Amino acid sequence: MLRFSGAGVSDVGRVRPHNEDSAFHGPYVAVVADGVGGAAAGEVASATAAYVVAATALARFGDDPTQVLVAAVEHAHASLRAGVAADEERSGMATTLTAVLTDGSRVVLGHVGDSRAYLVRDGLMHQISQDHTYVQHLVDTGQLDPAERFGHPWSNVVLRSLDGGADQAFDVTELEVRAGDRLLLSSDGLTDLVRDDRIAEVLRLTDPHSAAAVLTQSALLAGGKDNITAVVLDVVDGPLVVGDGRLLGALCDVRNIVDPAAVHSRA
Repeated sequence: MLRFSGAGVSDVGRVRPHNEDSAFHGPYVAVVADGVGGAAAGEVASATAAYVVAATALARFGDDPTQVLVAAVEHAHASLRAGVAADEERSGMATTLTAVLTDGSRVVLGHVGDSRAYLVRDGLMHQISQDHTYVQHLVDTGQLDPAERFGHPWSNVVLRSLDGGADQAFDVTELEVRAGDRLLLSSDGLTDLVRDDRIAEVLRLTDPHSAAAVLTQSALLAGGKDNITAVVLDVVDGPLVVGDGRLLGALCDVRNIVDPAAVHSRA
């Protein structure tokens, strides 16, 4: 049975006053969410989305992972809408969301925004998520060389995110993974400051926690201008285990989570 074995680190960085990144990782689901662009209540948006997606995945373990992920994102969107309705100061809050989940045989990736997912196999790393940014749009339309993407001054312009407004498209992809592969989920606080070749080098470290810690330290040494979150997951084949996990970043503070019951009370 496929599952994840890994570790994560989330750091406020050297510039931001608080952490608007949220993450969760466990044997069957992992999530990274990043409050978008310093918008209102970014920590509420990211923590709520990460909590709802992780909780939905845990509650429905064994169900079709694609259907679970789609339902989880719908629930997260409803919770964000409820959060805005309950407090107008949260108007405009939004978050990226990158998640992987497995039912023990299939692995599915869900993604919106500019957090990223990478896959490492046989020592080679490649990005498996697509950035929803203006810079990526320039690359896709041939207006920018891919080599010029790193450090671009418009790299923080996010075109798609999960918010409390109208529905936004959310990418769902079934991954071809196997035992021995390694996955990295990260916020842009890492990838905006640390190049892919350095990330790939660090991910060769055997211990997932050491890899996550060194990646975070690399971003701090590069300036730490944003919150930094890195979750490193090894894909393993083993017996069924208890599907709990670890909370990181803004998700550690329950006050950042919009009560899911509020969604139903307003329905």
